[in-house]
Amino acid sequence: MTSPTPEGQGALTVGSRLSGYLRGGGVLVPVITALMAFVVGGFVVLATGANPISTYKAVFEGSGLNWLFPWVTGDDRLIAGLNLQQTLILTAPLILTGLAVAFAFRAGLFNIGGQGQYLVGSFAAVYVGSSLDGLPALLHVVLAIVAGCVVGGLWAGIAGLLKATTGANEVISTIMLNWTAIYLGSYLFQIRGPLQSSDPAQQSIPVSNDILESARLPVFWGDPELQGLHIGIFVALVVTALFWVLLNRSVTGYEVRAVGFNPDAAEYGGINAGRSYVKVMVICGVLAGLAGAIDVLGWQFRVATNDITVSNIGFYGIAVALLGRNTAVGTVVAALLFGALLNGTSVRNLDPSIFDPLLATNLTYIIQGLIVLFVSAPVLVTMLSRGRLRRVLRPMPSPEVKSGG
Repeated sequence: MTSPTPEGQGALTVGSRLSGYLRGGGVLVPVITALMAFVVGGFVVLATGANPISTYKAVFEGSGLNWLFPWVTGDDRLIAGLNLQQTLILTAPLILTGLAVAFAFRAGLFNIGGQGQYLVGSFAAVYVGSSLDGLPALLHVVLAIVAGCVVGGLWAGIAGLLKATTGANEVISTIMLNWTAIYLGSYLFQIRGPLQSSDPAQQSIPVSNDILESARLPVFWGDPELQGLHIGIFVALVVTALFWVLLNRSVTGYEVRAVGFNPDAAEYGGINAGRSYVKVMVICGVLAGLAGAIDVLGWQFRVATNDITVSNIGFYGIAVALLGRNTAVGTVVAALLFGALLNGTSVRNLDPSIFDPLLATNLTYIIQGLIVLFVSAPVLVTMLSRGRLRRVLRPMPSPEVKSGG
């Protein structure tokens, strides 16, 4: 029997190589990666004339993580608690979009479409959540969440189906589906659009109907009128536990990991790689769609066309998955880090006398990009060096021996 490749190693996918590198090195690698990103970000802060230490301290306090310190008391603890609620509100969808990317990575796929899946999930959730008036609260919430999950799964399933049937690159198809979702939302909620608000006072505003009270997620910490922390964080943590069980303790997880490591060998072992690609992308879409539903039902309560174009939660999920090494626990920790960054650098929290909040928002983007770069750089360098070595070590053709005469 001939081996699938000249080296006899099988058709290892790029995603499987990256996933393997990410899982190597234990906890130390992501910690060093994050520290390097913050150090380089500190030089950027220094270049603006601000103090990096004071800036990072202000960002940390703005995230509310200082609430975890018992010596923070009085008004400082009250403010820290309010800030931590906002950080955890952001952390919940980041966990889910991070898992949507991580699960695809484990199958050897690049799911760059988490943003589009997040958006269509929010569209479905806002439609169900703003209609069906009179339903019991629990049933209404469940139906809205299920709608977001189903639509998100179907949306991502398009890329999986294209991959399985035509071999279309999932990076290209998911990127295009992101733009399709953006334009779809702009059409649905534009002025006089099919799902624009029916409120006469909002006829000149491109926004959806508001989520009904019966479909809003309950708040368990803080004042509901001040965007207290809703139960979405618990939903995200429960889904994380299910993610771990699915990936490590189920037949589906075994097939996903087998296909991600070597699709040729998986096919030889009786696993249908094409079917696995579709299944994986549908599950990824369900996770990202759930993130969109949680945000709409938990604190946004509407969808506006302006929000559609500026939302980046799905894209942050890529950095979360990479920093979390595509693992359940790592994704939660990385999501908390990015949630803290996003909230701590917001205009509402960061003192302009310490650092310009508008620049701080870009600082978050810089740190995100650096993390992706630092995580990916060893893989890219190794792949390039291996390709170069193959060219150098390739045997030279033997010169033609001419007969004398």
